[in-house]
Amino acid sequence: MAVAIKFENVGIAVRDIEATIAFFTDLGLEVIGRDTVSGEWASLAVGLDGNHAKIAVLQAPDGSGQLELFEYIHPDAIETAPTLPNEIGMHRVAFSVDDLDEALAIAAKHGCHPLRGVATYEDVYKLTYVRGPSGIIVMLAEELKKA
Repeated sequence: MAVAIKFENVGIAVRDIEATIAFFTDLGLEVIGRDTVSGEWASLAVGLDGNHAKIAVLQAPDGSGQLELFEYIHPDAIETAPTLPNEIGMHRVAFSVDDLDEALAIAAKHGCHPLRGVATYEDVYKLTYVRGPSGIIVMLAEELKKA
């Protein structure tokens, strides 16, 4: 027997919530909520004493998928080396875009560039990984239209 389950979001701790919001909203996501959370419930749920964070929830315009961004006020955020594509753990966030070249131009305005280059997967997708704000790996993929 399985429990009823529904995907809600992916949470990502970031260094600068405003810069990260600007990156993702420029790509087309929409901010659907912002708050500052703290108190006993937040410490208990997350497992951090004195948990206090700024949060923002972003969503794709079609309603699919949400990102929940956290900027920790307390305890202090811990800097880590950006992950590599083959490291165990949170790997990447992926988005379909209608124009990969335009998405890459937007990413470049935020200092975010492909890890290596743009690839074509079996005439189905043109895609790349970029290193986004706070080292987040973001996959951008454009579906190739058949004539």
